[in-house]
Amino acid sequence: MKGVKLFWLAIISLIVLLLAAGCGGGGDGAGNGEENGGGEAAVENPVDPATAASIAGRVLFTGTAPEPEPILMDAEPVCQEKHPDGAFTETVVVNGDGTLQNVFVYVKDGLGDLEFPVPEEGVVLDQTGCHYVPHVLGVQVGQDLIIRNSDGILHNIHPMPTTNRAFNLGQPVAMDSTKQFTEVEVMIPIECDVHDWMLGYLGVLDHPYFDTTGEDGAFSLPNLPPGTYTIAAWHELYGEQTMSVTVGEQEAAEIEFTFEGS
Repeated sequence: MKGVKLFWLAIISLIVLLLAAGCGGGGDGAGNGEENGGGEAAVENPVDPATAASIAGRVLFTGTAPEPEPILMDAEPVCQEKHPDGAFTETVVVNGDGTLQNVFVYVKDGLGDLEFPVPEEGVVLDQTGCHYVPHVLGVQVGQDLIIRNSDGILHNIHPMPTTNRAFNLGQPVAMDSTKQFTEVEVMIPIECDVHDWMLGYLGVLDHPYFDTTGEDGAFSLPNLPPGTYTIAAWHELYGEQTMSVTVGEQEAAEIEFTFEGS
């Protein structure tokens, strides 16, 4: 039955690809099926750089982390070759210095009714080695999410939002597709219907103040207007923590979150 499912996924994906090419577009529109609002006045950045503040820090990990589970990619040699030391799940990735990767840190509250311009540059979600890279990422409402297939084999991208409109996108070859999201939502799981181990998470916000921790466990939220903010740190297994932080004009605050394993 799985072989039949993959066959039909491939056929459907090829049809979608041909239709997209026939319509003359490399992308496939907004995530809610609507065009960007043409004719609207451009939003200017409301932050005065002369008074802008910043919040930065690290996400620490204590206790025992669950062991990453090995992923068998025998059926996909193209992907298997990209993992010479073996492929593993990315649910909990602890760095050598005791910090935690893949934590989405963002301003949850405190910006009031400020509006921020949508970046012209898109954010890339790549599929390489049958993994979503990055595993956790963020995008602004209305910003392009460029979904890339670097593997050149069939992938089927399937976000499962609760607020935004869902989509199921087939990419049978190396290619880019573009989507947008219209509503704030933290977080949206993203799966692949072809490779059931592929999993990623996307945060959608109406401002630019978000970051994801990497190999140093660090995050940075620069160019904030002075004020008091609720800063949130979200992890796919350990949930969300929040902290209240006040920053004055040109002040740089340093904070830390700590997640605990078993």
